[in-house]
Amino acid sequence: MSANLSVEQSLMKAKSHVKKGDLAEAQKLYETILHNISNNIRAQQGIGVLNKPIKNNVIQNPPQEAFSQLVNLYNQGQMEAVIEQAEALTAQYPGAYVVWNMLGASRAQIGMLEEALHALNNSISLKPDYADAYYNKGYALYYLDKLDEAIEAYRISISLKPDNAEVYSNMGVALKNQGKFDEAIVAYRKSISLKPDHAEAYDNMGVALKDQGKLDEAIEAFKKSILLKPSRAEVYNNLGNTLKEQGRLDQALETYNKAISLKSDYADACCNISFIHNLYGDLKKGLELYEWRQKQKSSPVRAPRKNLIWDGVKPLSGKKFLVYEEQGLGDAIQFCRYLPMLKQKGAEVTFKVKKKMHALLSTIDNEIILVDSFPDNDQIDFETPIMSLPFLFNTNLNTIPAKIPYLFTNDNNILSWAKCLTKSTFKVGICWQGSKNKIDYGRSFPLSLFEGVSKIPNVELISLHKGEGEKQIKGINFDLTILDNNFDSGENAFVDTAAVMMNCDLIVTSDTAIAHLAGALGCPTWVVLKKVPDWRWMLDRKDSPWYPNLTLYRQKQINNWTHVFDKIQMDLQSLIKEKGIQ
Repeated sequence: MSANLSVEQSLMKAKSHVKKGDLAEAQKLYETILHNISNNIRAQQGIGVLNKPIKNNVIQNPPQEAFSQLVNLYNQGQMEAVIEQAEALTAQYPGAYVVWNMLGASRAQIGMLEEALHALNNSISLKPDYADAYYNKGYALYYLDKLDEAIEAYRISISLKPDNAEVYSNMGVALKNQGKFDEAIVAYRKSISLKPDHAEAYDNMGVALKDQGKLDEAIEAFKKSILLKPSRAEVYNNLGNTLKEQGRLDQALETYNKAISLKSDYADACCNISFIHNLYGDLKKGLELYEWRQKQKSSPVRAPRKNLIWDGVKPLSGKKFLVYEEQGLGDAIQFCRYLPMLKQKGAEVTFKVKKKMHALLSTIDNEIILVDSFPDNDQIDFETPIMSLPFLFNTNLNTIPAKIPYLFTNDNNILSWAKCLTKSTFKVGICWQGSKNKIDYGRSFPLSLFEGVSKIPNVELISLHKGEGEKQIKGINFDLTILDNNFDSGENAFVDTAAVMMNCDLIVTSDTAIAHLAGALGCPTWVVLKKVPDWRWMLDRKDSPWYPNLTLYRQKQINNWTHVFDKIQMDLQSLIKEKGIQ
């Protein structure tokens, strides 16, 4: 209940939300009323109606003409009109399961997901064997990120109607997002067997094959999709991503441009073009195009507010400037170097970032304010996501702020961990796997590849690893120092890791946040990269303009790390010999 609304007004507003189909908003109002007045009968009844599926209604569908009009509107993509008419029809024919299904499907299409589920559950309660309602329910659950429930709904739909190619295709997407690539591909192939011209299923299968590293097969799937439906920009974008993974960057660039020719405001393709320019070292063009990420459907960046946008020119003296994290921990570490540059322009800088990062990031400048939630709008003069700062400062290869170190760790913490570590002659901190997400493909490698390195005399390997990939430790047959359970167990991420790194002679890591932390601390570090790495590592070079203390070891052949670790082993032996370590 808003402070500005009486109970009566809140009840009327909730009723209005119900009438419009905004059931989630209605529920919020009812719950707020009950929070303040627990025995309000009307609010209790309102919630009861919202949460109670329709039962025992006589099935009575509307006239065929009315339903046909509904279908036509849906096929034309006029979802708001469908919702308006479907709500009116369900009020007149509450037992019309087909209309409830149409209402749910249209609500799901415009993102009214909870409201969609309410309508679809009503449809199913009226007709428990209604395959289409289960299919649409799976769709809504998928976009609510309830993947297990979505897959179950799809499976029920299939059991009731086994010849629906769309269900198999959509179920494949949900399975792929769970990392069940083989099951997903089986679902896609089933979809295609039922509908050989199913362009979308070929596209979806291509994405799954790419994520499995089966790049040639993925390209063939995308080409079949394009042949069947050449106007889909999304397929060209997916094909471009796969060509990029193969190192065919010029072809990828052509393919992304084809996607944009079909869909001029296609943010995903624009971002992908930015990655290629950055890989080539053209940061000016690449960083400018990277601003398109703010318009991606799955953007990690909140919508920019025009009155708060800094153009890189407006004076900042005395202004309150909010910067906020937007992607991974590594990104926050890499680009926090720009925060003091804003301060140098006279701004009062606040950085909104996960609380667990505060202890580490406070070392960059103790006058930068760190928060873990967005301040009120009236407390800000300007704001920007952190990965826009390189663009706003017109960064190129020659102007990257690369003074190292720019992050530090407590001397007492360094000494404390020094006492816990053995007195080995040469300590190597290692990390082999990043977080398991869609960008992890190809950048992680098996821990077992360090076996040869471990056999170099007077070398001690120390695990800096936390989370995904730790299970691999049980399967190795060489010595690896595992730090105790207190290692980075507190609320401050990376504080212990930083201290241990400072006790190491060398860091060897995959492309993870560990690489960025080591770079920011100034630790000698060797970073192991896949054939076509993330854009910030560029191409071919052995060094990084972002971190002068890093040496880059690049994969020559996709999915083959052997030559990389042969080189690492050889170089480490040479380094130890140079240092006179016996």
